Amino acid sequence: MFKRIGIELDRTNLTNWMVKCGALVQPLINLLKDHLLQQPYLHMDETTLQVLEEPGKTPQSRSYMWVMISTGEQPACLFHYADTRGQAVPMALLSAQTQALMVDGYEWYQKACDEYGITRLGCWAHARRKFKDAQALQKKGKTGTADQALAYIQRLYVLEQQIKDKPPDQRYQIRHIQARTILDALKRWLDKRLLTVAPKTKLGMACHYLHHQWGRLTGYLEDGSYPIDNNAAERAIHPFAIGRKNWMFSKSQAGAKASANLYSLIETAKANDLNVYEYLQHVFKELPNAQSVEHIEALLPWNVQLG
Repeated sequence: MFKRIGIELDRTNLTNWMVKCGALVQPLINLLKDHLLQQPYLHMDETTLQVLEEPGKTPQSRSYMWVMISTGEQPACLFHYADTRGQAVPMALLSAQTQALMVDGYEWYQKACDEYGITRLGCWAHARRKFKDAQALQKKGKTGTADQALAYIQRLYVLEQQIKDKPPDQRYQIRHIQARTILDALKRWLDKRLLTVAPKTKLGMACHYLHHQWGRLTGYLEDGSYPIDNNAAERAIHPFAIGRKNWMFSKSQAGAKASANLYSLIETAKANDLNVYEYLQHVFKELPNAQSVEHIEALLPWNVQLG
């Protein structure tokens, strides 16, 4: 684009500019993390990332981009680069301030939940996806066992759609009456299937996942504000996954950290219904003049009024 208007810019210069921009916004990222840790519940997820120059690792090895999300009146999204998928990452990102955490079945989140006393919530979208995989193996036009499980789960989602605009205390009461009835019926169905379904089939794996995650999956009943699934994190991480198909990798750890910081601002701006381009213009214009924490806080997306 620059070349078409007669400006020759080296790719390395462009990359270095982005790395510097990512470093400059670190004070905003620190405040985003502080804000997230004050929220009653969080979503988390992670996806792969290739970083060519990492100490002690080959260029082909996997690194990870983690994402932490809060929804509500002041939604926020924090991306965090790490060279590992281990439990040390959620241990570093989370704290005892967090009341509940919505994640998938990945077990390395559990230590942080245990250490900090965090209620771990299970994702019904993941449970449903496993039964969808089993359903795909059924003969076309035939109703099978997977359809029965999916019907129960669909009833849970229909109920959530019906009560989504109600206050948390009313959602809590309705869930304990109506969702509990559906869940009790699903549990009875599941207990019978576990006795007859081969565990290594797609259906068997779906049933065993549901069985092992049951306590986490039913945790959303305990608070009317808790979500039923982790779709908020998956939606936030999706643009990163799409972008990765184009840029493919980060050359350095500094580049990966810059990507994390810039994606954090972009996705948080989007979640707060801001024009991303105008918001970033505003940030890079005003941030050099910020002389206090209050000045930096004024640049957080929910504090900015554009145009």
